[in-house]
Amino acid sequence: MSDAAQNDTAGKKKGGGKKKLIVVLGAILLLGGGGAAAGFLAAGSIQQPAGAQEDAHRPQLVLTGEKPEDIAAQWVAKAQKQPAPAREGKGMDLPTPANPAGYQATYFQIPAPFTSNLVDSDAFAQISIAVSTYYDQRVIQAVQTHELAIRSAILMMMAQEQEMDLVTPKGKEALQAKLLAVINDNLKTKTGYGGIDNVYFTNFVIQ
Repeated sequence: MSDAAQNDTAGKKKGGGKKKLIVVLGAILLLGGGGAAAGFLAAGSIQQPAGAQEDAHRPQLVLTGEKPEDIAAQWVAKAQKQPAPAREGKGMDLPTPANPAGYQATYFQIPAPFTSNLVDSDAFAQISIAVSTYYDQRVIQAVQTHELAIRSAILMMMAQEQEMDLVTPKGKEALQAKLLAVINDNLKTKTGYGGIDNVYFTNFVIQ
């Protein structure tokens, strides 16, 4: 074989080798890019399309400066076009935001006080409470709608309390936590969602 033919053959082999190398590198980059994209998606850098897994029936957080009633109205309109999701058990809690300062708190005073006898005592307790939420107006509306069921559950719970517990700060804090659980449990049963983040005493009398 002549030198020219040998050089031509060697050149073709080198060219073919370069093409294969480019194809292999391209495949690696493509796979690496796909893996990176998956990583970014998992990390939240690449967000899924808005509304992909939204539940319009779920109360939404209200950012500072927004109006809870406006947010509720927007999502009620969406909920009317979306069938209510199937729920298992007694509904779900709505988490308190990690940075509450960035969200609008809404307060609601439950109108009438709660009066109940106490266990093993002639004394009775009378309390007035308010609740707060960082979610839209639907949470407060649910409290108003189901006030009778909430009131009944609270009175039944209070009837099991002891006077000695309620006169101490720790006892009052424990009662506050119980009230929060009772209210959210009722909301979850009635609407599928909790949403009350705190309970406040506006009057507390033991006689």
